[in-house]
Amino acid sequence: METIKAVFKNKDLMRKILFTLAVFLIYRAATYITMPLINPTQITQFFEGQGGFLGIMDAFTGSALSNYSIIALGIGPYITASIVIQLLQMDIVPILKEWSQEGETGKQKINQVTRYLALSLAFIQALGMTYGFALTNDAIFDIGVEPTFLTYTYLALVMTAGTAFLLWLADQITLKGVGNGTSMIIVAGIIAGMPGMFTSLTREYVIDGTGFGSYAIFGTVVIMFILILIGVTYMQSANRKIPIQYSNRPSSAKFKGKSASNIPLKINSAGVIPVIFAVTILSVPQTMLSFLPQLANTTIGTWLNEMFNYQRPLGYVVYAVLILVFTFFYSFVQINPDKMASNLQKQNAFIPGIRPGVETENYISKLLFRITIIGALYLLVVASIPIFTSVIFGLPAYIQVGGTSLLIVVGVAIETTKQIKTDVQGKSYSGFIR
Repeated sequence: METIKAVFKNKDLMRKILFTLAVFLIYRAATYITMPLINPTQITQFFEGQGGFLGIMDAFTGSALSNYSIIALGIGPYITASIVIQLLQMDIVPILKEWSQEGETGKQKINQVTRYLALSLAFIQALGMTYGFALTNDAIFDIGVEPTFLTYTYLALVMTAGTAFLLWLADQITLKGVGNGTSMIIVAGIIAGMPGMFTSLTREYVIDGTGFGSYAIFGTVVIMFILILIGVTYMQSANRKIPIQYSNRPSSAKFKGKSASNIPLKINSAGVIPVIFAVTILSVPQTMLSFLPQLANTTIGTWLNEMFNYQRPLGYVVYAVLILVFTFFYSFVQINPDKMASNLQKQNAFIPGIRPGVETENYISKLLFRITIIGALYLLVVASIPIFTSVIFGLPAYIQVGGTSLLIVVGVAIETTKQIKTDVQGKSYSGFIR
């Protein structure tokens, strides 16, 4: 409560929060500006009850995709481009690795390349998606427009411009608002769909419910959502601290305790990226089946549905394995034990009882592997909860208990809260000095 009071007393911080909320309103208004030359009703009907990758994309964009608005792609292409560029910096493209070591100048160059790649991916994705919808239902152009290559190109350019506009809004939040702009835009889209989800849940199981069973399902889902929210918040903040000492500092008691140095390793250092990777890989054949329904009853279609649909037993096994593999891979990408050991040695720091150099690297690697086991299982459980709850309780596709969306919202909320507290404390210290 003291922090909340301090926030309202801090005029600069309140100005940032109001600016961020204003950007959210602009973003929300843009989700209702539909694409030109398109009959959006047909696409909205296509998304009814749609789950999987398309359902997740729609949730991330605040229903902009199902509305087929000018920002239907959201900033998904930028996220994909960022991951690709980050992976290419691992000695795959030497120039990118050189830029990553050049400080702020190199960071700006990498950011510029990432944006160019994001817009290219957005154009390709928009072109393929519009053509896919046209294959599914020709009625999307049922407004007197002949679907030609120029038509598809024009629509792809408009949608790419929408993604560029969102990237600009995200930059404005980062510069003048609160939190990381890219993350805040994603969270805004997810949160925008939550009131509708709970409204639909209440209408289906309380207002239109029949008997005690419907009320029991409603209560169980709400309680599960609250418990999962608390659990995810705890796990997102959990970390394993590695104590370190500096050879050029005294080791007397007065330098220990709260002032002791340590390196915190997050239990889930990979974040939500492994789940997104897994869903993306599974989504390719699933999206193809959605756009080409004539394949559904063929042998190939049946095999693809069993293999890549995580609501099927075999598909779930593939989904789980992908999450576990990507969690370990991305954790070791984010935290490089070799680089960490080298930096400690340069700073004349060491882990008590561990020799600098190779032994330190091996110690960090083993510790990271052990805590990543917990993080990977945690991610798998959270990602699996929506699947099992929909099967057990027969929940519709639009009701998600847990899952990727909740991971993103909680993670961004924790980081934004830390930034707000830092701004409040900075203001307090400034006032004290004056």
